[in-house]
Amino acid sequence: MDLLQAILLGILQGITEFLPVSSSGHLALARALVGRELVPGITFEIVVHFGSFCSIAFYFRERLFAILKDLFTSLTPSGIKAGRLRTDGNTRYSFIILLSMIPAMLVGFTLKDQVEEIFMNPVMVSGMLLVTGTLLFSTKFVKHPKNEVDVKRGLIMGVAQAFAILPGISRSGSTISVGLFSGVKRESVADFSFLMVLPVLAGAMLLELLEIAQNGIEYGAVLALIGGFVASFTSGYLSLKYLIILLRKDKFYLFSFYCWAVGIAGLIYFI
Repeated sequence: MDLLQAILLGILQGITEFLPVSSSGHLALARALVGRELVPGITFEIVVHFGSFCSIAFYFRERLFAILKDLFTSLTPSGIKAGRLRTDGNTRYSFIILLSMIPAMLVGFTLKDQVEEIFMNPVMVSGMLLVTGTLLFSTKFVKHPKNEVDVKRGLIMGVAQAFAILPGISRSGSTISVGLFSGVKRESVADFSFLMVLPVLAGAMLLELLEIAQNGIEYGAVLALIGGFVASFTSGYLSLKYLIILLRKDKFYLFSFYCWAVGIAGLIYFI
């Protein structure tokens, strides 16, 4: 893999990871189109996933630092004695994030084989993109939600994240859309949607590292790996920033037209 290929794949990872267009759906359709596996190796996968992870952490660095600081303070003996586990807002927020992971974990471990079959079915993937487009367009009719994320709404967004394991169903698109319909205000729904995926990305990287430990390391050109990381981080950060701007301007639904176009084109080509 040369540097240019690494940069292009890193950009693709960063853009589709955060914009509500389904990165897994694009990968499945591209693989069906060219007839071969597109991922250049698990080492590169870890690098670009780490780039996406870092872009979220950097964008939300102040909020993330405050959450972790208050969580660790609440878990100290003095914090437990003072009852911070029940009363501190950031500590409750971190527990809601952990709770939101449960549905995706259950689906991931129980339906792994079925999901892999869908990856091999470009017609099904194209149909899921149409579903994503419809879900995104429906947010146009959400008025002005004013609530914050609580346990109930966080779990609902977690269920939406579990459905997004299907290729063609956008993770950010489904969680943000469902969050808006559950009444979470626009300023808060994007924050939770992307903070809740940090443990998921961390878990994905851990599984990939475990696979490396079992099968050995695939060494690639260092320059290509660096290029992939930088491209994934930069494109991910810009995509995340752009998405939140559109969300706050009530323009989130515009991504529906792209998903519909790709989904329809896929159905026409693969049927």
